[in-house]
Amino acid sequence: MPTRVGRGLRMPNRFRILIFGASYGSLFATKCVAAGHVVDLVCLSAEAEAINHNGAVVRMPIKGGDRLVELNSKALPGTLAAGTTEAFNPVEYDLVVLAMQEPQYCAPDVRKLLNVVARARVPCLSIMNMPPLPCLYRIPTIAVAAARNCYTDASVWDGFDPSCVTLCSPDAQAVRPLGSPANVLQVGLATNFKAARFESNAHTDVLWQLERDIDAVRFETVDGLIDLPVKLRVYDSPFVPLAKWSMLLAGNYRCVQADGFRSIRDAVHTDLDLSRSVYEWVAAVCLTLGANERDMVPFAKYAKAALDLQSPSSAARALGNGACHIERVDRLVQTIAHQLSMHSEVVADTVALVDHWLARNRESSV
Repeated sequence: MPTRVGRGLRMPNRFRILIFGASYGSLFATKCVAAGHVVDLVCLSAEAEAINHNGAVVRMPIKGGDRLVELNSKALPGTLAAGTTEAFNPVEYDLVVLAMQEPQYCAPDVRKLLNVVARARVPCLSIMNMPPLPCLYRIPTIAVAAARNCYTDASVWDGFDPSCVTLCSPDAQAVRPLGSPANVLQVGLATNFKAARFESNAHTDVLWQLERDIDAVRFETVDGLIDLPVKLRVYDSPFVPLAKWSMLLAGNYRCVQADGFRSIRDAVHTDLDLSRSVYEWVAAVCLTLGANERDMVPFAKYAKAALDLQSPSSAARALGNGACHIERVDRLVQTIAHQLSMHSEVVADTVALVDHWLARNRESSV
């Protein structure tokens, strides 16, 4: 029976979930809280203050309509709290979710908390675009040692048991609207989180239960109870989340231009044939690693979704804001492809452009 979203409902089998990152992480957090679970967010003090005082607010489009519904964590069956790295003990949680940008884990306080997670062997679900290094060990066709230089500091991940870490493709697009408070997030593309199972059945059972609980939620509106978009989907194949790589290389990183940035929509649709060739080349890399065709997302489906992505990617925006480090999925895919004797001139040009922007930003920051 569907779970009605409302305050005061008691939920059986509530999990405790710790999420690193309150920006994109607020989306996954709100979905879990709507399903009755207990979530804590690790974030900056200003974000924590806004969330604890006003709740995490997520606005999302409704299927078949042109309006947004607004979820506030304070009005949901579960509970949500936020705090800095000193506020939480990871050993007390059933699941840890990694939702920060990869370079952020190098901050001393974040790294210290992450080390506790690794030692405690708490199951970790990553919804980062850049897969944590331990996830790569689960794909035996990848020479992981050669990929370490794609990370800001690969040693951050050395304490983890790969069996305790899995990857989830963050296909849903969400941003903080310009000028909005730190507790507000708006979903632009309401697709699903697609997670690979853990090696352990016990750890995977947590994901299966979350999938069922999130599916059961119904949101009360003036028109009655409605289903909410953005589900969690769990797969046996470790390659399913890698379908995002084609999207990132064909769209997100190609927002970066020599003299500025363009939207994901323009990156994909300005030259659709070229975008298709990049997309399918990256998919071929994944297939060579061992993925199945059914693990991948057809280009036509992605191209249609990209029409709604009218802003530059987060990577491009970060470069424009002077970032000296960003997630380098572009370089990671290129590195893995070289191991397979595969090469793309377009991907090489993209990697070189990102390298150029980072070098310029680092020079300016000195």
